[in-house]
Amino acid sequence: QVQLVESGGGSVQAGGSLRLSCVASGDTTISNCMAWFRQAPGKEREGVAGIDSAGTTSYVDAVKGRFTISKDNAKNTLYLQMNSLKPEDTAMYYCAAGHIPWYGGTYCPALARSVWGQGTQVTVSL
Repeated sequence: QVQLVESGGGSVQAGGSLRLSCVASGDTTISNCMAWFRQAPGKEREGVAGIDSAGTTSYVDAVKGRFTISKDNAKNTLYLQMNSLKPEDTAMYYCAAGHIPWYGGTYCPALARSVWGQGTQVTVSL
């Protein structure tokens, strides 16, 4: 059983930075592919950034140049460095691992399942 636990969310003013972390425990083979998603109130969940087993990254256009996804395999930890934050970045942020649908494709399609964390809230004010 794999468990994902996010941390690092909080409240920040526009232009500020936050670093989210997601620690995977248990059978971590599923964490070859991982991604960050977010969901704002009244909006659909959207993919923010993803990373595959080769370390190739992908970002939604709204965060390109501001957010950076990375993974420390030795620590089984996924990160999301968020700079130049905007009020529209306000959302609950979730990490996911495994078989993850991603903008017309799928991360780790050979894996049978995905696992999601409980989320961490990010609030950006003017």
